[in-house]
Amino acid sequence: METKVTNILLSGVGGQGILLASELICSVFIAQGLDVKKNEIHGMSQRGGSVTSHIRFGTQVASPIIPEGKADFLVGFEKLEGYRYLYMLKKCGQFFINDYQIIPGSMLLKKISNYPGDLKERIENSGKKTLWIDAQNMAEQLGNLKVVNLILVGSLARHLDTAPELWLDAIEDKVKKKFLEVNKTAFQQGYNL
Repeated sequence: METKVTNILLSGVGGQGILLASELICSVFIAQGLDVKKNEIHGMSQRGGSVTSHIRFGTQVASPIIPEGKADFLVGFEKLEGYRYLYMLKKCGQFFINDYQIIPGSMLLKKISNYPGDLKERIENSGKKTLWIDAQNMAEQLGNLKVVNLILVGSLARHLDTAPELWLDAIEDKVKKKFLEVNKTAFQQGYNL
């Protein structure tokens, strides 16, 4: 008997808070008594390199790695990094994309500066169900650019079968007290999108 497993892939650039986001997601589903597996690839994360996190949960999960084309949700913290992993998303999967551009460290090292200008068009033409989020601007309005991750997690949470209170509890558990209120507000704004 095959059990239902939900697959979430987070992709972005080092420093965008992907690791905290994956910890929050895992905490919520562990609290619900589900089997949760996570795998993170940090790359040159401290140098602005690619970072991904595979999160899988269900009654029984065998592997932490999401098979190609099986992600139910893809959350792109940066446009190019999100686009790079579109092939991982199911045909009927949901793509959440931060409408923000960071020139990857690998492009800077190779002195390549031709970030694809038609990226938004490519994503729109992919046929994937896409929600564009101006998380950078929203975080700026909150006075803290480091809460982009919570805005994106909030948007994702709205599409998962979980109560917002579970997420707020996880935030209280994982976020330093002095940043708690702005992170909760960022989550709520993302959830309300």
